[in-house]
Amino acid sequence: MSVNTKSVKKNAWRITKHRGKTALRIRVTGGHLNVKHFDLIKKIANTFGNGTVHITSRQGFEIPHIDFDNIPKINEMIASYIKETEIDRGVIIENPYEGYPSSGTRNISACIGNNVCPYANYNTTAFAYEIEKTVFPNDYHVKIALTGCPNDCIKAHLQDIGIIGQVDRQYDEYRCISCNACVKNCERRITGALSMVNYKIKLDKEKCIGCGECILKCPTNAWHRNPKNFFRVVIMGRTGKRNPRLATTFLEWVDKETIIKVLKNLYTYIDTFIDKSNPDGKEHVGYIVDRTGYEVFKKYVLKDIELPPEAKVAEKLDFSGYFYKE
Repeated sequence: MSVNTKSVKKNAWRITKHRGKTALRIRVTGGHLNVKHFDLIKKIANTFGNGTVHITSRQGFEIPHIDFDNIPKINEMIASYIKETEIDRGVIIENPYEGYPSSGTRNISACIGNNVCPYANYNTTAFAYEIEKTVFPNDYHVKIALTGCPNDCIKAHLQDIGIIGQVDRQYDEYRCISCNACVKNCERRITGALSMVNYKIKLDKEKCIGCGECILKCPTNAWHRNPKNFFRVVIMGRTGKRNPRLATTFLEWVDKETIIKVLKNLYTYIDTFIDKSNPDGKEHVGYIVDRTGYEVFKKYVLKDIELPPEAKVAEKLDFSGYFYKE
């Protein structure tokens, strides 16, 4: 049969190694899903696939071994899922009965967040939903991940955009009993940002990454958290064959509103500078920044944004990674 592979892939279906067979990709924003949807996934896998489902590295589902002829029928079946998980959360999709309108921006992944984890500094799932309606649907190849704290369980440093929770810790000197619990933990497990001076805690703000573990370790509540959420944004992370590298810090101590505005501007930057000669239309953000330079990137993504007073912007970026000999 004749298949328009470009339109199939845009519709969130995969071109597989098996002739005449495809695989359905299902978005699971933030890696969190009501189990009632498992019935639909199971039905599609058993009726049209080979009875198996792959959980992707980006926390979505992929149902393999489906005949191309069944794509329209299955798109109609997943319309209710798309409505509940996308449209009802503010994502604009005109006709869910035609399936996903795009597969460019990859499934937004997230750690379990502060709904469960004591180390997480914010609700990663809720923020993932906010980001989803900002960036999807879109044809550009962008990977975004959210992690609740600098432990980075979601591997945000391997993404085009990684969002890491930070906490603004407040210190009540009169509650401190100089037990050294927070200091020892910071020296052993984190960055050594705390020290004891004259029986009181001294904080080195240049070393503090906002993990909030000092709050968790304090037996007298001398440390407590500012209820406002803050974030560190890392950019240009990537795997792949050519020059893989870890992401590096772009912004620190920014709020949700700033990140949403940055992401909107990011797609304008990509649209302006992406290598349009690439037939796949794929190019990691880091490669574009390599080509344009950091100052151009910064100019575009921070356009018309008034940063909060606590925010820090990287003066320069470390273009790290490894290179192959030319």
